[in-house]
Amino acid sequence: MFNGLFKLFHIKEEKTTIRTEVVAGVTSFMTVAYIIAVNGAILSLAGMPFEAATIVTVICSFIGCMLMALWANSPLILVPGMGDNAFFVFTLVFSLGLTWQQALAAVFIAGMVFMVTSITKGADYLSRSIPKSMIHAITAGIGLFIAFLGLKNGGLIVASEGTFVTLAKLSDPYALTTILTLLIALLLFMRQVKGSFLIAIIAGTGIGALLGIVDFSALNDFSISFKGYGELFFALDFSGIGTLNFWTAVFSLSMVIIFQNMGAQLGMLPNKSKFRKSFQANSISVISAGLLGCSPMTTAAESATGIASGGKTGLTSFTTGILFVPALFLIPLFKIIPNSAVAPILIIVGCLMVISIKEIPFSDFTEAFPAYLMLAIMPLSFSIANGIAFGFIAYPILKIVVGRRKEVSLTMYFIAFFFILYFILGSI
Repeated sequence: MFNGLFKLFHIKEEKTTIRTEVVAGVTSFMTVAYIIAVNGAILSLAGMPFEAATIVTVICSFIGCMLMALWANSPLILVPGMGDNAFFVFTLVFSLGLTWQQALAAVFIAGMVFMVTSITKGADYLSRSIPKSMIHAITAGIGLFIAFLGLKNGGLIVASEGTFVTLAKLSDPYALTTILTLLIALLLFMRQVKGSFLIAIIAGTGIGALLGIVDFSALNDFSISFKGYGELFFALDFSGIGTLNFWTAVFSLSMVIIFQNMGAQLGMLPNKSKFRKSFQANSISVISAGLLGCSPMTTAAESATGIASGGKTGLTSFTTGILFVPALFLIPLFKIIPNSAVAPILIIVGCLMVISIKEIPFSDFTEAFPAYLMLAIMPLSFSIANGIAFGFIAYPILKIVVGRRKEVSLTMYFIAFFFILYFILGSI
C-alpha cells in the first residue's frame, strides 16, 4: 500500500513523507470543514433544500479534492467557495432574477468556459502574461484576507457602528480562546512540531470547552436524511438561455471563477509546474457542481494551512477528500469545534503568505499601487475576486499614464477591460 502511495504521488521525488502529507491533509480538512454546515445554509436562502444542499456540498468537495489529488498531484483543495456561494445566491438569483435551477445552468456553462481556458494554451498564456508583482500581491492579499477572516471568526475583531470594526474585549471567552490557542499554535509551529496546527485546533477546542463556548448539544443527533437530494441532481435549467440576465450571469461568473482561482493557485502552489493540471481539475469541479446541484467550486484559501504544514503532493488533497465522506455522518462532531480554535491557524498562515510582499518592487509606483489596491481591497471587501479586479484594472492605467504601456501585455489590457465590464454589469 505504502509503495503504491509513494509511486502515485511521487513522495520521494517531492522530498516529503506520507505522514507529513496525511497530517497536512487532516489540517486542511479541519480548517475548511465549516463549509459542510455553512454552504447548505447559504444555498437554502435561494430556495434549495438545506439537507440536500449540505449533502451536495460534501459530494462536490470530495470530487474536487480527488481531482486535485489524482489528476494534478496537487496539495490544493477544492470546496464550494464562500464568496462564490454568496455570488450564486445574491447576484445570480436575487439580483439577476434567475431561479436557482437557472443559476446552476449558468454555473455549468461558466465551468465549460473555464475548462476551455484550462485545456488550451490560454491558461499558460494568461499565467505568463501576468506580471510577477501581481502574483506576489495576490499571494500577500490572500494572506491578509485569511488573517482578517481568522481575526473576525476568532472574535478578536468585531463590528462597530462608529468605526465598522474594532478590537474586542480580550476578556471575552471567544477572544480569549483565540489568544490562548494562538500562543499554543505559535509555540508548536516555531518549534517545528509535526502536526502543530492540528494539535493546536484540538487544544483550542479543549480550551473553548473550559471557557464555555463549545456547544455539546450538537452531539445529540447524528442522523442525516438523503431525502430531497433528487431535487438538486441534474436540476440545471436552460430555459433562460435567451435572456440578457442569463448571459450576464455566465459572463460575470466566468470572470470571477477563472481569475480568482488562477490568482489563488499561482499564489499558493509550492510547485508552480502543477498549475496547469490544477487549473484543469478546478474547471472540471465547477462543471460537476453545476450538474450535481451546487454553487461553484473554488481553490480554498484554507489550502494554505495544509501547505504550511508541509503538504506538497496530491496525498494532502486526497486525505482531505477522503475525510469529507465520514464527515457527512459526523457533522455534529465538527460543529463543536469553535471558530476560535481554527482562527489562530488562519492568522499564522496569513502571515506566511503576506511575507511575499517583500518581492513587490515598491520603489516603482506603477507596480506598487496596483499591488497596494489588492492588499487593501481583498480583506476590506471580503472578496479575493474584487481585490484582483481592482489591481488588474489599475495596473495598465498607471503604465499608460507614465508612458510605459509597452510593459503591459495585451492580455492584461483584455483582463482589465473585462473586469471593468464585470463591475458595470454587477451594478446594473
